Amino acid sequence: MLVANSLNRDTAFNELIHIGDWWMQHCQDTQFGGFVGQVNYDGKVESCASKGIVLNTRILWFFSEAARFTGRQDYRQMADRAYQYLLDCFDDKVHGGIVWEVDHQGAVLSAKKQTYAQCFAIYALCAYYQLTGKQVALDKAWSYFELVEQHCWDQQDKGYIEALDGQWQLLDDVRLSDKDQNTPKSMNTHLHVLEAYSALYLLKPETKVADALRGLIDIFAERIIDQGSSHLKLFFDMQWQDYSTFYSYGHDIECSWLLWEALEILGDEDYLQKYRPLVVDMAKVCAEQAIGEHGQVCDEYVFACQSIHQTSDWWVQAEALVGFMNAYHLTGEAHYFELCEQIWDFTQKYHIDHEKGEWHWVASIYQAQAEPKYKVGFWKAPYHNGRAMMEMCRLFDAIEKNNIATTVQNSVSI
Repeated sequence: MLVANSLNRDTAFNELIHIGDWWMQHCQDTQFGGFVGQVNYDGKVESCASKGIVLNTRILWFFSEAARFTGRQDYRQMADRAYQYLLDCFDDKVHGGIVWEVDHQGAVLSAKKQTYAQCFAIYALCAYYQLTGKQVALDKAWSYFELVEQHCWDQQDKGYIEALDGQWQLLDDVRLSDKDQNTPKSMNTHLHVLEAYSALYLLKPETKVADALRGLIDIFAERIIDQGSSHLKLFFDMQWQDYSTFYSYGHDIECSWLLWEALEILGDEDYLQKYRPLVVDMAKVCAEQAIGEHGQVCDEYVFACQSIHQTSDWWVQAEALVGFMNAYHLTGEAHYFELCEQIWDFTQKYHIDHEKGEWHWVASIYQAQAEPKYKVGFWKAPYHNGRAMMEMCRLFDAIEKNNIATTVQNSVSI
């Protein structure tokens, strides 16, 4: 077992490069274009696997951001590749928006319009625009935003419905995945609408986007975050009746920092002051309740059996690193950074595959009790872990800048 490197900016940056290089080397589909739909846990490529829009947009987002963050031209080429494949195969030229799934050759398998996916496309296209300055990418993101607002916004009870069919008509089954409940509204969809609209507002600070972003923040505070527990409620009917059966610790801590990011981008001082305690409290509760037997953030707490699932998924640890580091940045409380250090230690030991590269979906210490899962696939991209490494670098920089400013201020005072 390798000894974990200490958590600092250099180790985060180095892991970012490891992630980016692995995806660049292993995941291009040189036969049919774009990126392969699946690479198994053992490195075997499933060349005929279908390709999902979530994977493709997350690849586009990652390489756009990583190219801008590192200045690497080869990452820019990967972003160009993902962007072109999105336009060629996922963009619905007839009904607008993006389709859900294509086969390995790019033919449409499912044209449904999942709100979650439309917003990942907005998020990715905004990142690509920031990298390239291509106006057509931002225009496309704006067109998806307008379609979501037109078709997916619930005018009566507020919030965004889960999904519509390929022609933006009602669907019976609106689930995002097989593990989700078939309810018309969910926390997860709203979280990624929030993420996308934050990115769009940063580039197009128009009233329409500001109003939508402010409304989303209010929905989280008033409908989705449980005021008594500071956990997220997960599944809802149209009138926001809660049908949740568990707490998702990974989403709790991810929401904490994404909500703060949205507040900072919106730039409304009243909102920042009003909701800052809520952001910190979500991290505080997660720190108190979700830490597992090996220092990891656990997956979930199930109401029916009143028990915590110790199993660790890769994305939960990635989001926990950012969420607790953000809490450390906001509060200065050292125990949040100490949590980051133990999560990084756990991740180094049990998630990062030091032999074959990338991160295991399930931590190796728990794999005996879990089915092997792919390293690349419909729901696994370089988005969670790659983004975490970039966000950690930015937070280290921000904390250092604050420390320097404080030191200078104290010196002047003396």
